[in-house]
Amino acid sequence: MINDKVLSIILGGGQGSRLYPLTEKRSKPAVPIAGKYRLVDIPISNCINSDIKRMFVLTQFNSASLNRHIKNTYHFSFFSSAFVDVLAAEQTPESKSWFQGTADAVRQSMHHFLRHDFEYALILSGDQLYQMDFNNMINAHIKANAEISIATIPVNEKDATSFGILKTDDNNVVTSFIEKPSLDLLPDWTSKTSAEMQAQGKNHLASMGIYIFNRQLLIDLMDNPDTIDFGKEIIPQSIDKHKTLSYQFEDYWTDIGNIDSFFEANLGLTDDMPKFNLYDSKQRVYTRARILPTSKVSGTALDKAVIAEGCIISAAKIEKSVIGIRSRIGKDSTVINTYMMGNDEYETLDKININKTEILVGIGKRCFIKNAILDKNVCIGNDVRINGGPHLEDAETDKYVVKDGIVVIKKGAIIPKGFVL
Repeated sequence: MINDKVLSIILGGGQGSRLYPLTEKRSKPAVPIAGKYRLVDIPISNCINSDIKRMFVLTQFNSASLNRHIKNTYHFSFFSSAFVDVLAAEQTPESKSWFQGTADAVRQSMHHFLRHDFEYALILSGDQLYQMDFNNMINAHIKANAEISIATIPVNEKDATSFGILKTDDNNVVTSFIEKPSLDLLPDWTSKTSAEMQAQGKNHLASMGIYIFNRQLLIDLMDNPDTIDFGKEIIPQSIDKHKTLSYQFEDYWTDIGNIDSFFEANLGLTDDMPKFNLYDSKQRVYTRARILPTSKVSGTALDKAVIAEGCIISAAKIEKSVIGIRSRIGKDSTVINTYMMGNDEYETLDKININKTEILVGIGKRCFIKNAILDKNVCIGNDVRINGGPHLEDAETDKYVVKDGIVVIKKGAIIPKGFVL
C-alpha cells in the first residue's frame, strides 16, 4: 500500500502570537475548536482517514497540554506501526537553538524521521481547518513523477494578496512563485482553474502550506542550514531545479492564523449547511473520548446553536453560538455570536461549599454575552454584560483581550458580578 510509504510531519507553528491570548498557556495546535476538539485533531484525523498512521507533531512553545491531549487520545494496536509522536525543540550537539522556521523545524528533527522507512514526506500545518483525502494528492504526485507537490486552492484577487501565489503550466507543474503579491501584479499571476472556480473569480492558485517531498530530496534540501522556511525559501528556490506539482483542492479550507479567522471558523459551524462538515461519516474528526453525560437544557430558546456534551444550560437564549464541553450557563442569560470553550472539570457541591465559591465556573444568571470567545474554565458572575463589536477599541487587561471587536476572556479568568464591557 502506498500509505505505508508515507510519513506525516505536522508543523505546530511558533509562539502563535496572532492567536494570543488563546496561545498564552498552550501551543497553537492545542487550541480548542468546535466545542470538543483541538486544532491538531484536524490534520491527524485527515491522516487517519487517508490511512496514513505514522505522524510526528513538531512544536516548541507550551507543549504540555498538547502532549497530554495526544497521549490521551491516539492509541493504536500494539501490533501496528501506527503512532502520533510530539517532537518539541531540543538541544543537541548539532543544534542548540529553537526552531527558526518551518524548514528549520524539519531539519532539526530529521534524525527522528530517518529512523523510519518512508519514500514520501507529507508536511502539514497544525492550524488549518479542512477535510482532505491525502491519497488523491499522493497518487497525483507519483503519477506525475514529481519531486515536490504543493496543495493549492483557487482564490480571488482580494485574497491572493495574503498568500504565496503559484503559476502553473497546462500539466499543473509549477513554473513560478511569488509571496503575497500586490494587486497590480496579479494579472500576470493567473493559472488554469475549474469552470466553477472561474465563475467565482478564483483565477489564482494559493499555496495551502501542505507539501509532499520525495525522501532523498528532502534530505538533500535540509543540508543547507541557511534555508529556514518552506514557503519563503525552500519552495521558491526548488521550482526551477526540481519538478514541482500543483495539486488543486476546491473544497472548504481556512488558515486559522488570527483571532478573527478562528472566531469566524467556529461560528461557521452553526450554519444550516456548514462548510466544514462534522457529520461526514467518511471524514470523521477524531478527538479524546471523554465519556461525558448528555447535555441538559432547561427553558432555553436555541437558534443555530452547537452544544457539546456534558453541558448544564438554563439560559434564556442561545443564538449562533458554539457551546463547549461541560459548559454551565445560568438562568435568564443570553448568549449571541459566542464561542464558549467549556470547562476541564465540573465543580462539585462539596468544593463550592468548602471554598465558599461565589462565582461558579461558566456563565452566571442574567448575563448578556455577545461577539465573544470564552476560553476554558472562565468564571462569569451574575448580571455581567459583555457586548463585543466594532465600537470597542483593541485593548488588554489581566482578564480579557479585545481584538477587532471580538472580546476574548482569558483562560481561567474570573469576571466579577455586574461587570460591563
